[in-house]
Amino acid sequence: MSDERGSAIHRAAAQGYGAEADTYVTGRPDYPAAVTGWLAADLGLGPGRRVLDLGSGTGKFLPTLRATGASVVAVEPVDAMRARIAGAHPEVEALAGTAEAIPLDAASLDAVVCAQSFHWFGTAAALTEIARVLRPGGRLGLIWNVRDETVPWVAALSRITDPHEGGAPRYRTGAWRAPFPAPDFGPLRERRWRHAHSGTPEAVILDRPLSVSFLAALPSAERARVAAAVRALIADTPELAGRATLDFPYVTTAYSSVRA
Repeated sequence: MSDERGSAIHRAAAQGYGAEADTYVTGRPDYPAAVTGWLAADLGLGPGRRVLDLGSGTGKFLPTLRATGASVVAVEPVDAMRARIAGAHPEVEALAGTAEAIPLDAASLDAVVCAQSFHWFGTAAALTEIARVLRPGGRLGLIWNVRDETVPWVAALSRITDPHEGGAPRYRTGAWRAPFPAPDFGPLRERRWRHAHSGTPEAVILDRPLSVSFLAALPSAERARVAAAVRALIADTPELAGRATLDFPYVTTAYSSVRA
């Protein structure tokens, strides 16, 4: 998770993700079942293939990758997040590194997947390094779970949290698209699926925004004010108040590209 300054990790990622690795695990949704087909059809994953989960975080996407039968390696720069991978997924090699300095040999991978991460390091330098570790004809996959803000209460939640982002990279800005088209890669192919995160309001509405890097990095008093505002939203919204469980709506958006 690095920014335009090269291999340095963005402050919001280093501080927020380091401090709130546990909230990241509970607050983040998994991925729709259709993603397995995307990994096979668009990224060519299956037994005998080797794939990198770049910017792996706590390893939320690792079970989905392992289900393809491919050999999986993870690269994550934040120590606290990488420790969660080692604890939860001891069968996966978890390495310290960044998108601009991937600690793997050239042409050693069939695919690189960035799940909820490419917006942190979407630069020409990162794409050059990704191309280096991919075999010719290898695939790059980018995937995000994005809040469905066509739902009024989801849009209201964003109005509470967005003022605190402080310029942190986010998928929604589209800035991650800047290095495309890229000389080492073909055009991006896009797929979308409806998705939902089911759980208690506390888990899927409160823990989710608190797991976002720029909120996790806030001083404790300010984070508490955000949490109070989110709890007030839950209490004041008829379709949320008093619910034991609910579905938080997402749109899962995935992109793939072939290394030239």
